[in-house]
Order: sequence, then C-alpha cells, then structure tokens
Amino acid sequence: MEKDLCFNSARDLARMIQDRDLSVREVMEAHLAQIQRVNPKVNAIVSLNEELALKEADKADKILDAGKPSGPFHGLPIAIKDTHNAVGFPATSGSLIFRDHYPSADDLIVERLRKAGAIVIGKTNVPEFAAGSHTFNELFGSTRNPYDLSKTAGGSSGGAAAAVASGMIPFADGSDMGGSLRNPACFNNVVGLRPSPGRIPFSRTALYSPLAVQGPITRNVDDALFMLSVIAGPDGRSPLAIEEPGSRFLKQAQSDIKGLRIAYSADFGGLLPTDPEVRSNLEEQVKVFEGLGCIVDEACPDLKEADEVFQVLRAWEFELSYSEIFDRFREMIKPSVIWNIEKGRSLSGPEVGRAERLRALLYNRMSEFFKQYDALILPVSQVTAFDVNIEYPTEIDGVKMENYIDWMRSCYYISAAGNPSVSIPSGFTAAGIPIGLQIVGPHRADFEVLRIGRAFEQATGYGRRRPDIALGQKIN
Repeated sequence: MEKDLCFNSARDLARMIQDRDLSVREVMEAHLAQIQRVNPKVNAIVSLNEELALKEADKADKILDAGKPSGPFHGLPIAIKDTHNAVGFPATSGSLIFRDHYPSADDLIVERLRKAGAIVIGKTNVPEFAAGSHTFNELFGSTRNPYDLSKTAGGSSGGAAAAVASGMIPFADGSDMGGSLRNPACFNNVVGLRPSPGRIPFSRTALYSPLAVQGPITRNVDDALFMLSVIAGPDGRSPLAIEEPGSRFLKQAQSDIKGLRIAYSADFGGLLPTDPEVRSNLEEQVKVFEGLGCIVDEACPDLKEADEVFQVLRAWEFELSYSEIFDRFREMIKPSVIWNIEKGRSLSGPEVGRAERLRALLYNRMSEFFKQYDALILPVSQVTAFDVNIEYPTEIDGVKMENYIDWMRSCYYISAAGNPSVSIPSGFTAAGIPIGLQIVGPHRADFEVLRIGRAFEQATGYGRRRPDIALGQKIN
C-alpha cells in the first residue's frame, strides 16, 4: 500500500491531504519507507534528514487541524537539486570543495516551493558542478538508472529524475543548460520540461544569459503544469523574468490536438548521428501524432550554427561562474570541468561576439520555422542510457565524439536557440531501457508544448510503466 501511495500523482496527493483522506505524516512515512527500500541501490537522494521531515510533517498536519491557510503543495515531500540552495541542507554541487557548505538563504525556486507548502527532506544527486549529463561525483558516488542499475540515470538532474521515477518523491526541481532536465527525464521515463528563459526566474552569476534555466521533473504532464503554477511567474530578482503569472498553468490542458502541424526529424536534418534504436522509436511516434489527427512532415530548421553558439557561450559561463574556485582548488576539480573553464579563458571578445550574433540568427530562423509548424519533435538523446561506469559515450552510430558534451547535441541545439522543450516518455528499447521524445515549440509557448505532450502521453501511456525495483522486484 505504501508503494501504491508513492505513485499517486502530486495533484492527487495534494488533494487527499487537503481533504484529510491522508495525513501529511502518512504521506511522509510512505515516501521515507520507499527511500529506505530503493535509494541504497539507486543513490538518487543525498543529505536526507528523516527526523526533520517527520517533524515538518507533524507541523503541517497541525496547520490543517487548526483550519489555518495552506498552500497548494502543503505536506508534499521534495528533495532539492544539490546545485540549488535550501536552508538547513548542504549545497555541495557534487564537489568535495563544498561538502560543508550550508547556504544562508533559499534559492528563489526553493523559496516558492516552501511557500506553497512543500517539505524539503534532502537533496538530489548531481554531477560535479552539474557538468555533463551523467550523475557521478567523488562526494556521493553515481546515481543509477532504476530501470537497469548498470545504466546511467543521466544528468545533471539525474538524482531528481531517478527519485521521481522510483516513487521516492512525487516531483522534483531541476535545471537545464544543455539537457540537464531533458536527458535524465528521457532515461528515467518521466517528464522533464526545459521552459522558456525567464519562465521560472533564476538568480545566478550570468544574470542576463538565457542559456541555463530551471524547471520541473514529474511523472506526468498534469503534475508539470501543477508545479509550474507555483514556480513560474515574475520576480524582480531576475531581469529576464516573464511577466505572465504561474496561475496560467492551472488551466486544463486539452488532449485534442487535431489539425496541428507537426514537424519531425530523427537527425536534425542530417546534422547529427543517432542510434538506430532511437531513430526507430521516433519514427514510430510519428504514427501516434498522425493518429491524433495532426498533419506531420519530416522537416527541421537549419541549426548548423548551434554547436558553435552553445560551446562558446557554455565555456564563457563556466569561466565566469567557476574561475575563482578553479584558481584555488584546481587539483580537486574533474578534468572535464577544467577543460571547460580553460576553454572559456581562451576565448577572445570577437569569438563571444560572433556566438551572440549567431544565436540571434538561430532565434530568427526558429521563429520563421514556427510560423509554419506548431511543434517540432526530435529525439531527446541521440543514445539510450549508457553504462554507469563510463563518463560519456565516445561514439554514436560510428561517429566519434570529441568531448564530454558532444553526445548531448540533440538537447543543446535547442538550448542554443532558446525554445521551450519537453521530454515525454516514448517507449522502451528491446532491453527495457526508457526512451524519450523531445517536443519543441515556439518561443514562450510552454503551455502549448505541454498540451501537445499531454495528448501524446494520454494516447500512449508509456510513462505509466514503473521500474521493477520501485515495486519491490529485482532487476539487473
């Protein structure tokens, strides 16, 4: 019964708590029991504080018993991505350098989650400095895929996605520069939205850069909308913040998408190598959209400049964010992060300027493309979840990857363009490994992207398949 409770949607849990069908303590105890069963094998949640979680649950019950006002997430447990600050918990960024760093204030996204009544119980594991889409670090170790413990959970929100997929928490926060919400969602059979820049205000070092965003990881689209209703909306601490309120996402997303024009490409118009199993999966999903009454064409905007844009601007942001740490603790930083920081230091002004000029070109080209199409469907990842013991895939369909982020192009090309994009479960490999579909929409069309995702989700039901380990069964 505990395991069944843990796979209720966040919306349903919130409603049952408000209706007093369940106490907050019952909900908390069920999720803590699931963590005790599953987390030792998956290693998704770190810095767990069970005593505090139960104490906060009892406080939440007393608030309801007294008839006091409560928020929409009242009593729901959540673990915060370990790159985000949550008072009372260490914010390590997966680095030995910050193992004892306790922030004095919540990040804005955490502030909103807590104000809505969510109870922070711990953190979710990340790669060191959130670098790369495979969650491993020397401080906490590797996060494993709950569908196959020999595979990666992806990253950098790998701990978040694995925890949600396993029923350890009903939803999670994440962030995405080059695929850190979408890749782990794809690998763990959950939903991960990279929202439009500014949709969720984000206070950070590169305050005016739209490259990195924060967003939700959930088990279905309705919960993603539910979460956005709280974490989205304007805030003066972010100059890029979109003025539209989070309440926009309380609107019901209808599943009828008949007549929409959908473009698709398995390889970004021939730009990228794609694993044959991933390509085959995408082509199967085209039939789903046709069955839903959509007009589907094989087409893709020209994104050939996206590689230069992302690689240059990512390196610039890494140097900006980590230069002081690099100078003091270089020997404690993993080689791939060192490479990215050094690449940032080697950039010239004209190189950064050219990247910005090309980013504007991408923006305009995507805007023109979406005058003809309502959405673009693509692979989330060009590969399926890989061996947990390697850092990154070095080859895709016979094509060698030059560095630790090259294999993530199917995500980071969209990051470079700045469009909203969601990863939706789209089936499984022959070996039972999840695959995800990436649905991209026009600029700021976050709700529309999720509406299309919900229609696909309702038609297929792929996301309802749970990992055996979360149900108490043995897996590899």
